[in-house]
Amino acid sequence: MQDNLSHSDTLRGLRDGLPIGLGYFAVAFSLGITAKNAGLSPFQGFVASFLNHASAGEYALFTLIGENAAFFEVALVIFITNMRYLLMSAALSQKLSPDTPMLHRVLVGFGITDEIFGLGIAEKGRLSVRYILTAFLLADIMWSSGTFSGIVAGNILPAAVVSALSVTIYGMFLAIIIPPARKNRVILALVAVSFALSLLFSVAPLLSDLSSGTKTMVLTIAISAAAALLFPVKDEKGGRA
Repeated sequence: MQDNLSHSDTLRGLRDGLPIGLGYFAVAFSLGITAKNAGLSPFQGFVASFLNHASAGEYALFTLIGENAAFFEVALVIFITNMRYLLMSAALSQKLSPDTPMLHRVLVGFGITDEIFGLGIAEKGRLSVRYILTAFLLADIMWSSGTFSGIVAGNILPAAVVSALSVTIYGMFLAIIIPPARKNRVILALVAVSFALSLLFSVAPLLSDLSSGTKTMVLTIAISAAAALLFPVKDEKGGRA
């Protein structure tokens, strides 16, 4: 009976992970062009994507590598852009069986992405480790393969085509920020402030001399902290979350 349940969880994981993986592949292909411009090989891009599951974090990673940023800057930027997964992992751990081995808990935490988290939270009752890890592994392989393919394409295609494909990554970020900005004026204002401050940091004396990694860290922390203080999210009862 247990074998049948495990087999079912694996099949469900493959079924639910496939559409997520297809979406990941398309996004990662654009990131692969950025990785190619930063000088990464296809294998290096595959490994980087397999270990880093945030598109914004990976874009920052490849950008910083291309600018020869210090290891400390790269590590700190990646930590900041992936910090939300700590909270997601803590929330999802509550759905695991109390006797789940620590190794399995660590693997589930490593496999958290926004979409995989959504799958886990949507599960009724206890979360099957086999189900969530199968979905993640398939999606992560396709995510990594997209980066790999993007770098390979960047090495083969003409320079003009590669330059044109490089623009797609900005389209991806616009697709991420426009829908919530249209629904929430606070988000719209924060996006506008982010653009303005980014421009200021790129042209103002002294500020423009900062490295790209330092600018990203300062702006991310400052804007996020200000937003949390000035516009706290309300819980269902009307209080602060």
